[in-house]
Order: sequence, then structure tokens, then C-alpha cells
Amino acid sequence: MVKKVVVKESGIHGLGLFAKKKISEGEVIGAIKPNRADRDGPHVLWVSETEGHTVEGPLKYINHSAAPNACYCDDLTVIALQDIRAGDEITHNYGEDWRQE
Repeated sequence: MVKKVVVKESGIHGLGLFAKKKISEGEVIGAIKPNRADRDGPHVLWVSETEGHTVEGPLKYINHSAAPNACYCDDLTVIALQDIRAGDEITHNYGEDWRQE
């Protein structure tokens, strides 16, 4: 993963995760280690109503978009939903209940 992504300033919010080189549709961008969270907080990914994981490392910088180019899968991998060009920010749809604070 490290060879394909970089963390830098985002036009969306704070820092973001960007592609350093092309990432093809369906390609695994990375995976988070299971790290159960018992309450909401910064960088907590909720995969269900009762299961959350604290995201560490570069993947925690994936910002929200209503038109995402990546998604988290049930196995905690991040997959490209479409071809992502070098320089593009990698985004995920956090859901309708999400709001930036």
C-alpha cells in the first residue's frame, strides 16, 4: 500500500489520502487491522450498528464523499470502486448520518 498512496493536505478536509500512481478498479488499496472500538471517536469506522474499529495508519485519512472512489469491505479491506488516477484523493462514503465536525 505505501508505494501507491501518500497523505497530504486535502481540499475536502484537513489531511487526505491520495494515489501516488494509478489504482485500478477492484484493486485493494489497503486493509485496517481489527482494533475494536467501544464508542465513537476520531477515525472510528463503524461496519455495523454494534461493530466499530479504530483506523490507524494512512487509511485513517480517507475523507468522505457522496461520490466515493473507494469503499471499506466487511473484511476491513479498502477497494477501489473505479480507476483512481495518480494525484486523485481517495474517498469513501461514510453514510447519510455522517457530519464533519
